[in-house]
Formats: sequence, structure tokens, C-alpha cells
Amino acid sequence: MPASDTTTRPAYFPRLAADRPDIALCRASAAVARAAEAHAGAQGLGVGQHLVLKMLAAVGPCSQQALSEELRIDRSVMVSVCDDLERDGLARRERNPRDRRSYAVTATAAGLRRLAEAEESIPAFLDEAFHPLSPQERGQLTALLAKLLGTGAGGRP
Repeated sequence: MPASDTTTRPAYFPRLAADRPDIALCRASAAVARAAEAHAGAQGLGVGQHLVLKMLAAVGPCSQQALSEELRIDRSVMVSVCDDLERDGLARRERNPRDRRSYAVTATAAGLRRLAEAEESIPAFLDEAFHPLSPQERGQLTALLAKLLGTGAGGRP
């Protein structure tokens, strides 16, 4: 094994990432997730809260289970996300009229206003988070991620 110079850092990760796209994707995902949480925190709305409000605005009232499954958020985490939204007056939980054993989560008017405010900053955040990529490359990345996630071009599996 060659002696290493203690003043220089080995440049191993680029080789690892080239050999192991799974590792590269995990590291890139973690970096984007940290940036998203920091951005969301500065907006006063967590990423999970933002995603829940966005889905409720798009599809209407949903059960916590449906939110959890569609947004790929662990069920126990979803409970606390909904608790926080309800505490802040951004969502409410009511008995689901189709299944009285479950609750439907609904965005409030205040929640929809908060979502609209948060959405205004998303394009700039995405530009910053993905600045190394051209618009075409971002499109390619989005398409490849959809393929890996099995969601296809229409956004549904």
C-alpha cells in the first residue's frame, strides 16, 4: 500500500460514485434533502408539511394513510406532520364520511395561503439546488428519477 501524504486528501469518492450509482444517488439525495429542509425551515414550513398541503390542494381531503403512501412518508412521521399542521391551523382532521373509522385531512384557507407563499420560493430554490445542471439535464434527471421510482411521465405508477 503506498504511503499517503497527510496534507492531501485522497479523491476516492468520484471513483466510488462512478462504480456505484446507488451510493452516488444516496449522497446526492441526502445533500438535496438537507438543502430542502434548510429552505423549508427558513420559510417556516417543514418539507413534510409543504408536501401534505400541496397534495391536499391538488386532490382534496385525504386520509393520513393515503397521504403517507402517496408522499412516501412513514406513517408515524405523518401523524406528527398532521398534528403540527392542525396545531398551526393549516389543516384540520375530520371523520372520513366514507369510512368513519378514519380521518380525512383537509387544508384550511390559512393552509392554502401558507402553501401559496411557500410555493413562490420553490423555483429559486430548485435553481440553486440544481445549479450544476443545465435545464435540459434537469429534465433528464427528472425523467430518470421517474423511471427509477416507477411513476412514469404521467406521475402515476
